[in-house]
Amino acid sequence: MNSEILFEINTPLNVTVRTTKEYWNYLISIKHQVMQNREETVKRVLSAPVAVRKSRIDENVFLYYRQEDKLYCVVVRHEGMDGYLITAYPTDKVKEGDLVWTK
Repeated sequence: MNSEILFEINTPLNVTVRTTKEYWNYLISIKHQVMQNREETVKRVLSAPVAVRKSRIDENVFLYYRQEDKLYCVVVRHEGMDGYLITAYPTDKVKEGDLVWTK
């Protein structure tokens, strides 16, 4: 498997989110197949979200939202100024959690 970085995106929270090719392939083949061919969508959600919320369960997990053809949520673990993609998926509504950033 390839652990080379697939992308690094700076968010409005000044966190650099990255993921590897290996993890992206896992995400689109196992977790959320609907996200195949949606790498650019994930990048736009991270770089220009309409809202960012903090998870109610884990204070280091943030949910980035952006409306495109659908509403997308990209879930990221923040570790200082570094962020790591957990998952990404289309959703029908913004989840509960503290609003930490809005456009």
